[in-house]
Amino acid sequence: MKITKTMYQELLLKEIRRKIGDKSLNDEIANILNISYDAAHRRTSLKAKFSFEEALELAKYYQISLDQFLTSDHQILVKKTSAVTDTADLQSFFRNNLSIFDNLPLSQEMTIYYSAKDIPFFYTVSDTLLSRFKIYVWMNLLNSKQVFIPFLQFSPPNFETDTRELKKRYETQNVIELWNDMTISSILQQVLFYYETGLLKKNEAEIILKEVKELIEYIEQKTENNPKFHLYENELMHLSNDIFFHHPEQSLFAMPTNMFGYTLINDAKTCRETQNYFEHQIKNSKSLNMSGNRDRKIFFNKMYVQIDRLTQKLQE
Repeated sequence: MKITKTMYQELLLKEIRRKIGDKSLNDEIANILNISYDAAHRRTSLKAKFSFEEALELAKYYQISLDQFLTSDHQILVKKTSAVTDTADLQSFFRNNLSIFDNLPLSQEMTIYYSAKDIPFFYTVSDTLLSRFKIYVWMNLLNSKQVFIPFLQFSPPNFETDTRELKKRYETQNVIELWNDMTISSILQQVLFYYETGLLKKNEAEIILKEVKELIEYIEQKTENNPKFHLYENELMHLSNDIFFHHPEQSLFAMPTNMFGYTLINDAKTCRETQNYFEHQIKNSKSLNMSGNRDRKIFFNKMYVQIDRLTQKLQE
């Protein structure tokens, strides 16, 4: 069946009605578009059409994705973040992540799911040596023209204002993270690689490993004490660094295309499927919040052992 322009308007009005509940639809439309009640009534009764600008204004105000009206079961519209090839691009990356939070209906109903193949980058955006080392590694891996310089000589721009706010936004949400004991493997392998190539000095590597351990200790404390944070150990399924922002009114699925690139999907059906997939993974995972101290200690001690082994290797 071919969808007519009137049907698109009906779909938009249906979404607005769902969002406003018992409020007067005509009053809402009139106030937002700054038109008379009669003009609003002509639009809600489909006797007049919304202009393109009016439809955009309503969609923006009610945080409705117009993409959903152009999709099907087998075809969806997606967005992607800008490519990051040098440190200057990181400023845009961090600001774009902040804009994601700005454009989502943040509330107690929001839950962020993170499939942590690596330590979630929200934790490693700070003014620590670990944070600077992660940026150093990312830049060397992302940019084929990057000249490998000693870590001591690497000085990224100051992102502290943006990264501090980004970390704060993430930390204040309801968060569900899926980890396994391999989640820290990549950072440990990176430390070893750059140490063995001579680009990372022994004392720098030791400080970075100390900060990794402190970060894991912080995660362990959050698991015990923060009711908004839930950590699951997943031993059965491949973790992927997918991030899913779930809200009853509007959700967003961020699927990584590289370390700093994401495909962003807000299609309602895809988001429902993503939520179901995360919930399925959770059913096959162990809650470290609900587990006893013994199980929680076993999980975190596996990571502490990995860190200590590498620290000892540096002494040989």
